[in-house]
Amino acid sequence: MSGEAQGSLPATEIDWPSLTIALVGGDRREQEIARQAVATGATVRAYGIPFPDEGIAGLVRAGSLAEALSSADIALFPIPGIAPDGGLHAPAVAPERVIPTREALAGMRAPAHIILGWADANLNGHCDALAIQRHEYEWDRELMLLRAPAIIEGMLRLMIERTDVTIHRAQVVQIGQGAIGALATRTLIALGARVHVVARSGEQRAAAIAAGASASPLEALPDLLPTADIVLSTIPARLLVRPLLDRVNPRALVIDLSSPPGGVDWDAAKELGLNAVWGRALGNRAPITVGRSQWGGIRARIEAIMAARAGDPAR
Repeated sequence: MSGEAQGSLPATEIDWPSLTIALVGGDRREQEIARQAVATGATVRAYGIPFPDEGIAGLVRAGSLAEALSSADIALFPIPGIAPDGGLHAPAVAPERVIPTREALAGMRAPAHIILGWADANLNGHCDALAIQRHEYEWDRELMLLRAPAIIEGMLRLMIERTDVTIHRAQVVQIGQGAIGALATRTLIALGARVHVVARSGEQRAAAIAAGASASPLEALPDLLPTADIVLSTIPARLLVRPLLDRVNPRALVIDLSSPPGGVDWDAAKELGLNAVWGRALGNRAPITVGRSQWGGIRARIEAIMAARAGDPAR
């Protein structure tokens, strides 16, 4: 054997200039994703992202969702989950709602693909009808860990700005001990907080104890909430409902770091006058760092799509 290692296959050469990529919705992270995408040589159109005053060289600014998606091979939707009304995360054009309709999606070039955080039932229905493939990466652990430091830095900023206590010695009740939760635990312990993690998984509770926190099953939450200076929710399940929010110390800060639908009953929190904030899109705190890491995951998925298409043009 010469050249290649035995058993390996030659990498598929991606013809980037032949691709049209639509970038729809997002925040300053998508600016960096756009720069990285343009650098491949692909045609890149964007709608619903914040455009810097100086523009982005090579990026086509679409005037509508339909224009952005027209003849696109790949559509990139933002990581933050789809809102209950089907809208994508697109604060740059608020109050306009950027909702991927079947009519707009039908303008994509077959076989079309969408890369996004996660799809809701409505978008899945449209894509199934149009034979558009979805590639979700909201739960990609590698990418989550890469953007986690920016999320945790944003969390700390919220704690500093919205409380009258120091993080040091603060009583923190944290719900969940996944990728983001585990990093939050370690960071808060390092800053001297007294962290009590509640989680269903015995393994996660053991990990929290190993990091220096206390830990309990979810059933302990009603008794723990009145003791907290800060309540931190990190799992995308509506656990903090009215009966539990009634037990939160009125002076406490409630932060939800989870993706939609979120972990807090926000109507109840508002009615109770709680100091509560949904820390969505905290990765925007470091848009260049997080945008580049997200592009790494997006590029790998595009390369996999094109490699599969080279073997089967219908894919």
